[in-house]
Amino acid sequence: MDYNEKIEPIEEAIESIKLKKAIFNKRKIKNKSKDMTINKKRERYEFIAEKIFFLCAFIAVFSVIAISIFVFYKGLQPFFATNEEGKYSFLRFVTGLEWRVYNNNFGVLYMMIGSVLASTGAILIGVPVGLFTAVFISELAPNSVVKVIKPAVEILAGIPSVLYGVFGLGIIVPSIMRISPQSRGQSLLAVIIVLSIMILPTVIAISETALRSVPKAYREGSLALGASKTTTIFKVTIPSAKSGILAGVVLGIGRAIGETMAVMLVAGNPEAGIPLSIFDQIRPLTTNIAMEMGYATGLHQQMLFATGVVLFMFIILLNLVLNKITSKAGDK
Repeated sequence: MDYNEKIEPIEEAIESIKLKKAIFNKRKIKNKSKDMTINKKRERYEFIAEKIFFLCAFIAVFSVIAISIFVFYKGLQPFFATNEEGKYSFLRFVTGLEWRVYNNNFGVLYMMIGSVLASTGAILIGVPVGLFTAVFISELAPNSVVKVIKPAVEILAGIPSVLYGVFGLGIIVPSIMRISPQSRGQSLLAVIIVLSIMILPTVIAISETALRSVPKAYREGSLALGASKTTTIFKVTIPSAKSGILAGVVLGIGRAIGETMAVMLVAGNPEAGIPLSIFDQIRPLTTNIAMEMGYATGLHQQMLFATGVVLFMFIILLNLVLNKITSKAGDK
């Protein structure tokens, strides 16, 4: 075998290795390019998703700002001397006990008192009932009972508010009329009962979620120490879930204060008078706006917007206080 015959296989092997190396490098470049393409798609997707989330947040904040500016702009006009419809005293407005349009007498103090009394009564009745229902669903009830109660609560949340008012007008008002010394059923008591029922779904749903989120180890530890089931619920489970429960109460209060249609049907809506008993009629701030805005013009319309400003400030103040309480409860 001469020299050429020996060297030829070696050269072929070297060429084969070079060819394989070239193919490998080519594949490597191709995969790298593919990875870069995937990363670019992912970055583009993340960028679009981020912008959509930002747009949604912007719409929410812009809505709050736009509503606030509109309400305050329209509602504060009658208290300035430059108002074309004439200036109205702000002090007279917030301390007035009469709302008589034909006399240009616009006072909302008795409405504010009526709104506070109705909301407070609804909270005193609705919150304990809602909380105990949530405790029963999450802690005590067997699954077969939960399957009945939970859908019923969900249906209660989906009923239109006007139907609550119709129910109140047809059932609650006649029942109160039988025991009322004033021979009428539309009253503060009727409003409280209707609102108490209306806030139940909110309080129950959020409180139940908060109670279910309490770790099982807490309950087991309490029971292992000899505490009864009831003691565990009141001493361990509810205190552990108080932040979530308070959030449900806050939302329930918001619904009680802001409710209009149902309250309008059962409140009586007098033109004057601070309620001195639960059988007296009331005129909440919300119903005052809803009842008259359809036909109001000039100063009358501006005073309805001013009523909206009072309601807006009232709700903001209440939310700030309740959020402060909720955040403090969550920190403990």
